[in-house]
Amino acid sequence: MSKIFIFLCFNIFALGNLAHVSSAHKLGIYELKKGDFSLKVTNYGARVVSVILPDKNGKLADVVLGYDTIKEYMNDTGHFGAIVGRVANRIGGAQFTLNGTHYKLDANEGTNMLHGGKKGFSQVIWKVIKHEKKGPSPHITLFYHSADGEEGFPGGVLVFVTYTLSEPYKLSVTMKAKALNKATPINLAQHSYWNLGGHDSGDILSDELQIFASHITPVDKELIPTGEIVSVKKTPYDFLSPHVIKTPIKELPNGSKGYDINYVLNGYETKKMKPVAVVYNKKSGRVMKLSSNAPGVQLYTGNYINDVKGKGGYVYQAHAALCLETQGFPDSVNHLNFPSQIVTPGKTYKHYMLHTFSTKKD
Repeated sequence: MSKIFIFLCFNIFALGNLAHVSSAHKLGIYELKKGDFSLKVTNYGARVVSVILPDKNGKLADVVLGYDTIKEYMNDTGHFGAIVGRVANRIGGAQFTLNGTHYKLDANEGTNMLHGGKKGFSQVIWKVIKHEKKGPSPHITLFYHSADGEEGFPGGVLVFVTYTLSEPYKLSVTMKAKALNKATPINLAQHSYWNLGGHDSGDILSDELQIFASHITPVDKELIPTGEIVSVKKTPYDFLSPHVIKTPIKELPNGSKGYDINYVLNGYETKKMKPVAVVYNKKSGRVMKLSSNAPGVQLYTGNYINDVKGKGGYVYQAHAALCLETQGFPDSVNHLNFPSQIVTPGKTYKHYMLHTFSTKKD
C-alpha cells in the first residue's frame, strides 16, 4: 500500500470523524520554534499571534501586528492574524443564488458581508488536533466544524489549517475544507498584518513591494467588484516592478486611504503554486517572498487602523502594516466570469501559502 494512499485514507478518516467535535475547547497560545525562528498561534480564530525572526544584523523582532492577550483578540475588529471565512472578503448584498436556491447571508458591513459575517471563522474557537513545538518541521493543525446554515451559508463544512516552520526561515500555511452535504462557496484567507521592520517600527510606506499580477478586479464605492478584470498598466496599482509603496499610494483615486484591492495573479487559471509577491524592508534588510496556489491576492495597507493599542502597549496607526491575503476573487458567487469557489459534497478545497524569509545587505 503506497504512502500516498495511506495519507489519503487518514485524511478521509479524520474528516469523517471530526464533524461531531464541540466548539467548546480551551483557549490557548501555542508556539512553534526552529532555532531563532518562531511562531505563536491561538486557537481563537486560528490566528497568528507572532512571527519572530532576525534582521540583517541578527537582531530579532516580531513582524506581525497583534495583541498581548486572547481577550484583546476577542474584541478585535481588524481580523489580526486570523483565518477568515467561510468566504473571505466581500459578498455584495450579502446574498447569492446557487443551484436555483437564493441564500441571504448575515450582512456585517452595511448591506454586504465581509469575511464570513459577524461570526466568521475569525470569531470562533478552533480545536487543536496536532501540535509539535520543535523538531525538523514544527507544526500545528487546527480544526473547525462550520454548521449548515451558519451565517446563512448552505451545508456543513469541515475546515483544517496547518502552520509549519521549515528551513531556512519558511512558514507554510495549508488550508483545507470539505463540504459535507450541500454545495457551498468556500474561500479562506490568512489575514496577518506584516511589518518586516517590526510590529512597533512605524508604517510600511517605505517598504519595497512587488506583486506578480498584471490585472486587478476593480470595485465600486462599497468595495464590491464590478465584475471587470482590468490591466494595472499605467495605474498606481502597478507593482510588477518592485518599488516603494508611498509613491503610487498618493496617486490612488480621491477618497482612497490606501490599497484594498484584489490582484489577479499571473497564471491564475492554474491551481499550481506560483509567485505572489515580494516585500523588502530596507532598514532591517528583511525580505518576504510569498507564493500560493490561489488565483488572487488582496493587498490591504491597513488603511483603517486608528489608535489601536497592540503588543507591548504600542499604538498602531494607519499603514502600520500590509496584508497579502491570497484568495479566490471577491464576490465570485455573483460573477460567473470569476473562478468558481463552489465546493460540492465530497470534494476538498485546498489553499496553500508559502512565506520565505531572508535578509539582504544594502
